[in-house]
Amino acid sequence: MPNIVLFSGSSHQDLSQRVADRLGLDLGKVVTKKFSNQETSVEIGESVRGEDVYIIQSGCGEINDNLMELLIMINACKIASSSRVTAVIPCFPYARQDKKDKKGAVERWSRAPISAKLVANMLSVAGADHIITMDLHASQIQGFFDIPVDNLYAEPAVLQWIKENIMEWKNCIIVSPDAGGAKRLVSAGATKVYAILSHGIFSGPAISRINNAAFEAVVVTNTIPQEEKMKHCPKIQVIDISMILAEAIRRTHNGESVSYLFSHVPL
Repeated sequence: MPNIVLFSGSSHQDLSQRVADRLGLDLGKVVTKKFSNQETSVEIGESVRGEDVYIIQSGCGEINDNLMELLIMINACKIASSSRVTAVIPCFPYARQDKKDKKGAVERWSRAPISAKLVANMLSVAGADHIITMDLHASQIQGFFDIPVDNLYAEPAVLQWIKENIMEWKNCIIVSPDAGGAKRLVSAGATKVYAILSHGIFSGPAISRINNAAFEAVVVTNTIPQEEKMKHCPKIQVIDISMILAEAIRRTHNGESVSYLFSHVPL
């Protein structure tokens, strides 16, 4: 594809490489580092003048550092005369802070921030022209932006995984999970219980709890790196969504609709 440059932030380079391979592109040259005072430094190593730029950076790991890195990369490309800059954010940072917290006293609630809106403003001010993300915590976050936002869904890839990996999938029952859901399914006669979710953060004691739970497998998207978690928890399996992101980039670059991806997995 002509006039397109794909950059990777440092949060999830494996996913970025998968997207690049799918598109038949090389990742653009960029050097990210920190100065001794912990300020983030970004050096774009090739011309982006007149190019359609896509920057892949997920909201994971050192979230604040990675967010700042993304903002600087966007701005660096924008002031280097790129035609358009699209931030591809598989897991949107601060997405759970999308409304005022109603817990606690009323006076505390009235002073609670809406941090997802702040992140949206920061991305726009940095110079982003377009956002591609996946499975937002709440669809209302799209309304925080004054630029186009494509919120992709992992659901088609999840359905494909079920059909390819669970032999008796036609006899499956899909339920909304909660803390005690697995036990009630098993006590009600379920032979196997799978947990399937997007953005497996697995914070705190999550790994040990999964290891001790009755799940046959916990299946997550690779919108967040999972390699280290999988070393400590053999129950974790990953659904690759790089082909969805790659196709969204291809369609956006060519001016095509991305709505096909809401119900289909690219071949």
